[in-house]
Amino acid sequence: MEKDEIRRHDSFKAFEEICSIAEDKQVDFLLLGGDLFHENKPSRTTLVKAIEILRRHCLNDKPVQFQVVSDQTVNFQNAFGHVNYEDPHFNVGLPVFSIHGNHDDPAGVDNLSAIDILSACNLVNYFGKMNLGGSGVGQITLYPILMRKGSTTVALYGLGNIRDERLNRMFQTPHAIQWMRPEVQEGCDVSDWFNILVLHQNRVKSNPKNAISEHFLPRFLDFIVWGHEHECLIDPQEVSGMGFHITQPGSSVATSLIDGESKPKHVLLLEIKGNQYRPTKIPLTSVRPFEYTEIVLKDEDDIDPNDQNSILEHLDKVVRDLIEKASKKAVNRSDIQLPLVRIKVDYSGFMTINPQRFGQKYVGKVANPQDILIFSKASKKGQREGTIDDSERLRPEELNQQNIEALVAESNLKMEILPVNDLDVALQNFVNKDDKLAFYSCVQYNLQETRGKLAKDSNAQKFEEDDLILKVGECLEERLKDRSTRASGSSQFLSTGLTSENLTKRSSGIANASFSDDEDTTQISGSVPATRGRRGSSTAPSRGRAKAPTRGRGRGKASSAMKQTTLDGSLGLRQSQRSASASFKSASTIVEDDVDSPSSEEAEPEDLNKVDSSSEEEENTRGKGRKRQATTKRGRGRGTGTSKRGRKNESSSSLHRLLSSKDEDEDEDDEDIEKKLNRSQPRVTRNYGSLRR
Repeated sequence: MEKDEIRRHDSFKAFEEICSIAEDKQVDFLLLGGDLFHENKPSRTTLVKAIEILRRHCLNDKPVQFQVVSDQTVNFQNAFGHVNYEDPHFNVGLPVFSIHGNHDDPAGVDNLSAIDILSACNLVNYFGKMNLGGSGVGQITLYPILMRKGSTTVALYGLGNIRDERLNRMFQTPHAIQWMRPEVQEGCDVSDWFNILVLHQNRVKSNPKNAISEHFLPRFLDFIVWGHEHECLIDPQEVSGMGFHITQPGSSVATSLIDGESKPKHVLLLEIKGNQYRPTKIPLTSVRPFEYTEIVLKDEDDIDPNDQNSILEHLDKVVRDLIEKASKKAVNRSDIQLPLVRIKVDYSGFMTINPQRFGQKYVGKVANPQDILIFSKASKKGQREGTIDDSERLRPEELNQQNIEALVAESNLKMEILPVNDLDVALQNFVNKDDKLAFYSCVQYNLQETRGKLAKDSNAQKFEEDDLILKVGECLEERLKDRSTRASGSSQFLSTGLTSENLTKRSSGIANASFSDDEDTTQISGSVPATRGRRGSSTAPSRGRAKAPTRGRGRGKASSAMKQTTLDGSLGLRQSQRSASASFKSASTIVEDDVDSPSSEEAEPEDLNKVDSSSEEEENTRGKGRKRQATTKRGRGRGTGTSKRGRKNESSSSLHRLLSSKDEDEDEDDEDIEKKLNRSQPRVTRNYGSLRR
């Protein structure tokens, strides 16, 4: 709430108090359960204030009493690879260990979080950052931070936030999550370690697939610090049959004005000796008072359904009582703050009133005058099933979100290339993480996957345009089926962002996507590499093609002259009004490739014979803008060696049909020949490799 004049400093005061408590109690380290920042890209003001608080409390001359004995380069994945208090250039007296949450999780090209900024400043030890890698469900390995202080040894496991649906599948997939245990050392057995896990996931059971069950966790753990849930359940609770206890510290300030957040906020002081621990809960005194209540208008005797004034009077009385209740709690405090007040009103059978107008009379008396009231109606489903526990309800910030799957179902759309789940992930990253490349990455990943599927088809198989559309649809079904067999539902095209290689491709003409009009190409080769077109920007453009026509469906200004002119050459073929063989020779000399492949060698003799069989007269009347037929292999072999095999044979067979039709109808006029060209050969783009010579 940094833009709210009243509440903008609340979270900083609470964080300052937490750090002060840690200093006063002389703790060994401070452990945070994620979501230190509420925004994925916090403002400069927020970052500066957070760094100031950490500098004030963490940098001092106090000695650190424990030692990290594990491989720190594995535990801390940053440029320095060691715990912050071991840096000789810093005096760190209070080490802070933190994982990321769902609000401040890594995003963008370099997969960085706001916590990485604090880590680079040597103020926070950022751990629990996982690289899921690849598509599918993924695989992660949890390495503990091993700490030793005297005879007490602690193994601290961290798991930063992963999408709940995915992590849920990972827990149910064998060997997808591996837990590393400390090695047996002299005088220290594996059972001597006190094992702590910090994670940041849904715990509420409203949707089992969208939450993590405590029973997924391994039994060797002793203590769980569960982040993400805002309700403060600080007292450790034992999980039956599992042998470990769970504490849920909750948020330090009220972010959503619901019943769960109105409970007092605490931190937990955890003292460990051997395999025993002692928890001490400490209340936070700087938190703004928050009073919450729910009323059902039809259950109140003093309200007339036809009299709006009676409703207003009753609600005024409830608000005054809550303000008085909050002031009594703050009697012993020197700094009295305006309280937060929220009344949930069930108005079934009654009129609503304007919440903003109602709140105007409480300006200066409460901290949130604009949203004191929230109106709701009891649903019939809710009446049948009874009241739902508040913890089971959706958070307010999630109520207005609608996923792609629902939108697609509403519009009755048929998705042919982009899976619904992938679009859903891209939308979440675009909106919540401000990842401007989210949709680009989604499209690129799925285009490559589709091309790879099509490339596996037989070389001899040919598709017409309509068949190609159907084939792409079939590819989507096959890809989704393959993912489900790998126990996966979403592509990992966004977990690490775009690589620098992909970004380079994008800046040099978006090589993968903009090469040619693939959707209009009627012949699909069986051996097309999934990343075709990537060599264009590294080859020199051939001479004599500057005047090639640029009409049609070109991609605009491409930085690669080779790509644009090959496309233009094929388009120019359509407007040629010469004979079929002349048009063929024009196409075979305009387009050129930088690939020298076995398939082109095989296709050469037949093509060359056809070219040479054309008369000199026809050669003299070839169209403008065409470069002279090359007699050397200039420009060949400059590529990466990946060939577009299979396309040449298909192209030559297509052109063979075209030439035979020319021989049969030799006396037809130019207009008829042009019609045949347009019908039988809509594009020769990408089928040009063997035609140059």
